[in-house]
Amino acid sequence: MKTIILNTPGKLESIETEYPQDPKPEEVLVKVHAIGICGTDIHAFKGKQPFFSYPRILGHELGVEVLKLGENVQNLKVGDRCSLEPYFNRSQDQAVRRGKTNCGEAISVFGVHEDGGMREQFLMDAKYLHPSAKLSFDQLALIEPLAIGFHAVQRAKIQKEDKVLVIGAGPIGIGTAQFAALHSTEVAVMDINQDRLKICKENLPVKDTVCIEGSDFDAIEALRKLFEGDLPTVILDATGNPDSMKKTLEMAAHGAVIVFIGLFQGNFEFHDPLFHKKELTLMASRNALSNDFRNIISLIERGEINTDFWISHTIEFDELPSKFEPLFFGKESVVKAVVRL
Repeated sequence: MKTIILNTPGKLESIETEYPQDPKPEEVLVKVHAIGICGTDIHAFKGKQPFFSYPRILGHELGVEVLKLGENVQNLKVGDRCSLEPYFNRSQDQAVRRGKTNCGEAISVFGVHEDGGMREQFLMDAKYLHPSAKLSFDQLALIEPLAIGFHAVQRAKIQKEDKVLVIGAGPIGIGTAQFAALHSTEVAVMDINQDRLKICKENLPVKDTVCIEGSDFDAIEALRKLFEGDLPTVILDATGNPDSMKKTLEMAAHGAVIVFIGLFQGNFEFHDPLFHKKELTLMASRNALSNDFRNIISLIERGEINTDFWISHTIEFDELPSKFEPLFFGKESVVKAVVRL
């Protein structure tokens, strides 16, 4: 079957591999129809993805079709269209026993720590597949990146009266702002990219956007102007930029909650008296939970989350090795690219 593999940084290759065998009792055989490309794939291509080894079959944002069922599978049927939850726990460690399946000690992410979905077919435990009778394969490939923002918003426990700032208008930040706006009418998005902010303003029910313009930009003044003299009570940082993350402590209101969605390879340091004076709550948010996938599918099916603007580029599977680098490292403005089989 057709398979695309990342042999070394910068080298994607189309190869032929064997089709899977019949599924085990708890497994299903699926056919891949849509693959979303995310920052993890791009970092792996550049050789800058942590906890990563080569060669690797990428692909964890997936819309798939069930072809064959294992004898014990009850939750799916042949022909079901599904989104894949790509976070696998091979052991019932302490976090998993407490229900935190998104951050188990030995978690393995499909397409990152083990070979993923850039192939025609693969076998998968049925419990990691979430079906929808209404959503397209393209929409189902969006569920995983949307789930990152959804989980972060759940962590923040946003209330109606909260003033919310999402920093970073990439795909994760856009999704985060979409879900935050379900809880509060006071949601703003901050970024250095005017084009990304325009997408947010035109497609999301946000209060406004804030563009960081130049090194002398006064973010606190801009936020006080936006929030009628106040500062954000919830900040969700999706940049993975240490400077941005550090400044969240300055921009946050006293008593605020800060959630770091993005990460970077290095130490995070902050001024402790400022942290204590404001009595801030600082959280990390990693991956998502099974229930997050089910909730997002339901929200899209009910029309409460709009996905129409998300996919800016589509690529045919056979074209991916030649088009990957010019698309993501050229002058194209990509929101989300989806590979179709």
